[in-house]
Amino acid sequence: MGQPSPSDTVKNLIEAINQGDIDAALGFYEPEAVIIAQPGNIARGRDAVRTALQGFISLKPSLKGGAHQVVEAGGVALYSSRWTLVGTSPEGKLVEMSGTSSDVLRRQNDGRWLVAVDNPWGTSIVS
Repeated sequence: MGQPSPSDTVKNLIEAINQGDIDAALGFYEPEAVIIAQPGNIARGRDAVRTALQGFISLKPSLKGGAHQVVEAGGVALYSSRWTLVGTSPEGKLVEMSGTSSDVLRRQNDGRWLVAVDNPWGTSIVS
């Protein structure tokens, strides 16, 4: 079996989120990673990324990745995809979200790909 790909990392991250495993999910991010939790709300570093991921996981989501494209250049990859999420808010209300992500992953010295920038909102962060 060959080296893992950026797509493998994202697939495994989605599985960890769907299983509610915050520690496994966090393991797919670089220590200094950023995630755009909502447009205008950037979480920086391990603790902030954990909090942002916990927000998604608290919805008990069914997160699905759709069509995707990966562009690699010298140990950096841009992963763009469509996604949908169906979950339940803490108040018991149905939550449905979808978007087009643009994420940056970096190949580590051990060959793994980890997320450096997680932007699930794509260009909608541009005002």
